[in-house]
Amino acid sequence: SHNSSPPITQHPTPINPTPNTHINNSSTPNIQHPSPNISFHQHPTFNTPHPIPMSQPNLELMNFVERQILPRYNDFGKSHGLGHVQRVIKSSLALAAVTGADVNMVYVIAAYHDLGMAGPRAIHHITSGKILIADARLRKWFSAEQLKIMKEAVEDHRASSSRVPRSIYGKIVAEADRDLEPEVVFSRAILYGIENYPEKNDEQMWQRFRDHMKEKYSRSGYLKLWIPGSPNAKNLETIRKTIDSEAELRKVFDRIYQQIREQEEKN
Repeated sequence: SHNSSPPITQHPTPINPTPNTHINNSSTPNIQHPSPNISFHQHPTFNTPHPIPMSQPNLELMNFVERQILPRYNDFGKSHGLGHVQRVIKSSLALAAVTGADVNMVYVIAAYHDLGMAGPRAIHHITSGKILIADARLRKWFSAEQLKIMKEAVEDHRASSSRVPRSIYGKIVAEADRDLEPEVVFSRAILYGIENYPEKNDEQMWQRFRDHMKEKYSRSGYLKLWIPGSPNAKNLETIRKTIDSEAELRKVFDRIYQQIREQEEKN
């Protein structure tokens, strides 16, 4: 028979290459990250003497996201804008490092998580999931099964959702989305009020801020943390101590509100 030699099988290139996950950074040990907010290594739960080395997502994927996806955030105002999504990406990658999650999946989930803000805020998490799953360009890097997990993670990120995220990926983006640096929390809430309720006077702005703080961040608030021992837990306690005293909370409001208003007059 002529067919004695076995057929040559073409091995497809793997669908999920992660070429940059094992770069040895020993030659440049002192890489300064732009903001040292994420410092798991100082936290008792992640008791390692050095910062956890962050794996980088696939370069081609990062290129795509930075050019095609992130610029969309410029339309969403300061409270959900480019600065916000970049912080969520950074926190997500730090959490990926400590949880062992796939760094490419985590990166894309964070990048797409608020794209639905182009529509109604109340359903933005659902809309964002639809945008992710409908983006055929992502199939270059992810399997159908991965994309389904990623869509669900985006849907599960919303703070007011009382449901536990369906996977570690949902927990990571939900946790990273809660930038609980106290100053950031207070400023974002005040900015959101100014951007969305221009008709309110100063006293009504304070009332809206106070009610929002209590409803979301107080000891009886709806915010839940999904990853124990993350830096968020410590920050949330600081925020709660401020909320516990209405006089303290008012001081914080007056200081930041005045700063923002003065900034606006300069511009």
